[in-house]
Amino acid sequence: MEQQELVREILRLKEERRAVILAHSYQRPEVQDIADFVGDSLGLSREATRTDADVIVFCGVHFMAETAAILNPEKTVLLPDLEAGCSLAETINPEDVRAWREQHPDGIVVAYVNTSAAVKAMADICCTSANAVEVVASLPEDRPIFFVPDMFLGAHVERVTGRKLDIWLGECHVHAGIRSEDLAAQLAAHPDAEFLIHPECGCSSTCIFLRPDAKLLSTEGMVRYAAQSAAREFVVATEVGILHRLHQKAPGKRFIPVREDAICHYMKRVTLEKVYESLRDLKYVITVPEEIAVPARRALEAMLALG
Repeated sequence: MEQQELVREILRLKEERRAVILAHSYQRPEVQDIADFVGDSLGLSREATRTDADVIVFCGVHFMAETAAILNPEKTVLLPDLEAGCSLAETINPEDVRAWREQHPDGIVVAYVNTSAAVKAMADICCTSANAVEVVASLPEDRPIFFVPDMFLGAHVERVTGRKLDIWLGECHVHAGIRSEDLAAQLAAHPDAEFLIHPECGCSSTCIFLRPDAKLLSTEGMVRYAAQSAAREFVVATEVGILHRLHQKAPGKRFIPVREDAICHYMKRVTLEKVYESLRDLKYVITVPEEIAVPARRALEAMLALG
């Protein structure tokens, strides 16, 4: 089936199923273009709670579809490809959190949304890269905090808030692959460009040292900033899928990826063909057992309550 026909069939099935399509900013351009809403994890989490659709087709990775299912237990949540996982989420399991809790009975667990539902169920509150600083700053200062699982985002939060955190040593393989030498090369090649860098990047500290005016931002933060900035050129340090959205929201500006091969192959597993098949066959339905969903929902709602 050709792309135009696929798009027509997706739109027809979407209406027939009373469905909404949500897509992360790292998805393929054609998948972003078919979506009703494109955004980062925080925006997608909020949008999932607002929709009155019967079916949510989540064009992202597994933990994101789980989050939508947890927040919308009465809706059907579909993930077009079950193999769309996350290297960061796989770095930690519930037993790791339980072991820390046993050592810190008065501690608070902050779980980045890039975790499994089972890990979220062990947490007190969730966060995204967009609100991690706000979440940690809201917590009591006299209790230990376990931040899981991204060590680079944790270090960023620790630096900004001044709070000492216990940080799990997990990383995203894409962001960890963006090296200090990549930044240095782009700094030399584009001295007048603004630098936008995701706090999951392992080189974020180096970037701040080399370019004190660099902006550490979530994917959605990058989009908002680029749209309102007077600058015409930006170097972008995150997964390259964001470039499509940046060009859409800030037309006429130039966006240079720090690494053109900063690609999450998990994100790219979702295709238009798979979105069509997902709607046609109502596959693959993502469900979360109630004993996990209930405590995970509490942690997610505690995050969303911050605004």
